[in-house]
Amino acid sequence: MPSVVGLLEQRELCARRHVDELGEEADRVQAELAVAEREWQEWVIARSRVGEVLGPVDVSEDHARNERTVPAQGQAEEASPASRVAKPNSQVPMWREGLDASVLSVDYQRILQALADRHRLRQGPLTCQEMAVLFGLDAVPSKVEALRSKSKRLVARGWLAERQPGRFTLA
Repeated sequence: MPSVVGLLEQRELCARRHVDELGEEADRVQAELAVAEREWQEWVIARSRVGEVLGPVDVSEDHARNERTVPAQGQAEEASPASRVAKPNSQVPMWREGLDASVLSVDYQRILQALADRHRLRQGPLTCQEMAVLFGLDAVPSKVEALRSKSKRLVARGWLAERQPGRFTLA
């Protein structure tokens, strides 16, 4: 008859093997996720670059040679103020010098404004749970995760920084 301690050791060993297998699988998935995120960022950068190249152009003063030049940085935004207004659910553009937060949708602008206020008051980084409370939302997982997703998107596009995991500041 097997001993109780021996049966417990067998079950413990099986459970340990299962934990090890899951850990290895999690490591593999994390590595795949890192590669996929890097590839995604490269596509975001490529699309942004193409957008810059194909963006609005001004006819140069040297009209006689029929040349076209890309406007100086910031001129394109001034030339078409209607294009500066963000549409609901619009994509977050890569941040660049002179780009105003008004190109972002209202939700993203609220996040930036909250962090700008914190920065101005020297209060440090903000968590998504704190943001939810600040915005008058219930601090339930669905609301917090929605804010986390938006904040992470702003980090990926250069608008925010996340120097500590889950704690966001202006970039």
